[in-house]
Amino acid sequence: MDTATHFVIGLSLAGLAYVDPAVAASPTLAAAVLLGTVIGSQAPDFDGLLRFKSNALYVKNHRGITHSLPFLVIWTALISGILSLLFSGVPSGHIVLWTGIAVCLHVFSDLFNTYGTQAFRPVTEKWISWNIIHIFDPFIFTLHAMAVLLWSTGAVHPAPLFTVVYILTVFYYIWRTGAHSMRTREVMRLDESRKPGERYFVIPTISYNKWHVVKSHPDGSYQIGVLNGHTLEWRKHAVTESHPAVEHSRKHPDVEAFLYFSSFAVAEVEPLPWGYVVRWADVRYRHRRQYPFVAVLVMDKNYQPINTYVGWLSSKKMNKRLSINSG
Repeated sequence: MDTATHFVIGLSLAGLAYVDPAVAASPTLAAAVLLGTVIGSQAPDFDGLLRFKSNALYVKNHRGITHSLPFLVIWTALISGILSLLFSGVPSGHIVLWTGIAVCLHVFSDLFNTYGTQAFRPVTEKWISWNIIHIFDPFIFTLHAMAVLLWSTGAVHPAPLFTVVYILTVFYYIWRTGAHSMRTREVMRLDESRKPGERYFVIPTISYNKWHVVKSHPDGSYQIGVLNGHTLEWRKHAVTESHPAVEHSRKHPDVEAFLYFSSFAVAEVEPLPWGYVVRWADVRYRHRRQYPFVAVLVMDKNYQPINTYVGWLSSKKMNKRLSINSG
């Protein structure tokens, strides 16, 4: 989920906490729980601070160890421990409970997105992404935001209000999971060129009727398409170019970080009079005919790095940022 959605869910969890009689009876405890759920709903994404050191470090570690099994406990203990000190005299067990729910709900909801998490680390470092919910879901955000606004007016008691909100949220997730499963089967049925060994990844967009489709071939290439309504259209065959520049780029730390995260990366080489530009792109992310999640390495004729970038950027801005031109 995006930061804004995590934030409103943190607020709505504070409203749901009023089903706890101790929270409902104590304004002081309710305030502590509010801070716990809001901070807990953001805590796993504190790895965003790695951007200040380098984009490559951020790409390699975002939604990694901070979303892992041990950190579910660490974040909960750290946040609730500090809050228990600040709000002395309130029953700390309730702070631990609701803070822990917020932390776990953050990680659990991130599993439904395409970006994924290393939620089962240290058992496995595999990136787990279920491709069911878009990173920003208008229904989830609007439902929780409107409920928080309604709560703020004092017109409705938070316990029944947010009980209904979370029941609706659970059913929404169930519906989206079923829709994703049906769409995946539909893509397999519609693809007349389907061959043994091919795998399909159906990826949500902000529109309920439109899904991005990635078909993985056994040779490591990808077929990129879109399912619009009940129409499947293949738009591009993406394959990593065979070129010495690609092999040299794999050794660069920024590209290594990108490939550690993405198992859907494809490289293209642009030869220039003075060297090469190698563009690695994650083919799961397509926006206006471009693939904005990239690792780009600019090299001279001897394959020595000149400039590099890892992260989200359009091709036009990328060329400007890296000073790429044909001169």
